[in-house]
Amino acid sequence: MIYFLILTNMCNLRCKYCFEKAFDDSDVDFPEEIEELNNDVLYNTKHLKTLIKNDPKPYFIFYGGEPTLRLDLIKKIIDALPKRTKYIIQTNGLLLKYIEHKYLDRFESIFISIDGTKELTNKNRGKETYEKIIENINAIRKAGYKKEITARMVVLDSNIYKEVKHLINTRYFDAIHWQIDANFWFNDYKKRDFKKWLETNYKPNLKKLFNFWFSELKKGNVLRLYPFVGIMHNILNNKKTKLACGAGYGNFTIQTDGKIIPCPIMVGMKNYYLGDLTKKAKKPKDFHLLPNWCKQCEYLDLCGSRCLYSNIVKPWPKEQRGLVCESTKYLIDLLKAKEEDIKKLIKLNIIHIKDFDYLQYNGAEIIP
Repeated sequence: MIYFLILTNMCNLRCKYCFEKAFDDSDVDFPEEIEELNNDVLYNTKHLKTLIKNDPKPYFIFYGGEPTLRLDLIKKIIDALPKRTKYIIQTNGLLLKYIEHKYLDRFESIFISIDGTKELTNKNRGKETYEKIIENINAIRKAGYKKEITARMVVLDSNIYKEVKHLINTRYFDAIHWQIDANFWFNDYKKRDFKKWLETNYKPNLKKLFNFWFSELKKGNVLRLYPFVGIMHNILNNKKTKLACGAGYGNFTIQTDGKIIPCPIMVGMKNYYLGDLTKKAKKPKDFHLLPNWCKQCEYLDLCGSRCLYSNIVKPWPKEQRGLVCESTKYLIDLLKAKEEDIKKLIKLNIIHIKDFDYLQYNGAEIIP
């Protein structure tokens, strides 16, 4: 089982699509009861040991806030838990170089938040953020880290083709995932023409990116662009998904107070607490909510209803939510249209079906 482990609610960046939008939403009458949490970590390594006692292959994803602000806790957990335990970290990348190699090497993969080019990343995330990320990647590679580094992008109003191609060309990243910043906040849909961006920017540039990806497949090169690789993995293996990110069944989240929730975005949502690590450390029962509007959708088996949090709180009005669904359908259609061609490439041994394998529910939502 995979658990997101929230180490802190603090962060050392103030990004446009997170910090600023939180202030924009400060006057919203949130539709769910929220419990305010302080920053104290109330669970301990004994609780974590009990949780994974009968788990042959447990994974913890260090998460925040910014988890590298608690390097002390990262080291304490890794030192205390059984060697079979695997680790992933989702980080802004600014403090990676301060992690000692013996701990760094325990990470099966590192997800670094970066949005594309230097200009865009610094615009969204702060002056010289891009340069500091690259400096830290160079430092950990020099220190001997050889496993997967994934660029984890937020797509707000950018050109997906341009920004992904830039990250590919840097050769710093082994994989790339992007998440569209849509239907997470209440007030932001009023400040953007999402429909226009979808039609004139995202769709044509996504198609351009997909065509590039497919051209690489024909050369025998399966670029690990997670939304393409993940969906195609499910198509080729005839795999249906409840929810492509795995929230509430493929992974769970542990808050700083030890409460277990389905998803990292759902911190403090009291009605969806699934357990308490500090009282009874056991795997929680699966939780999944399927909205009525998804039940008859022909894309459900591959999409799984996109986002649990958004399905519950419905930050955007119905029409705008429909546009987000449209972006998902467009992505799936691009992949389905090339299904037979990709199967032919596999049959010819140009690529292999295992090239699309990945650790599912590892923090890449797959449906962006």
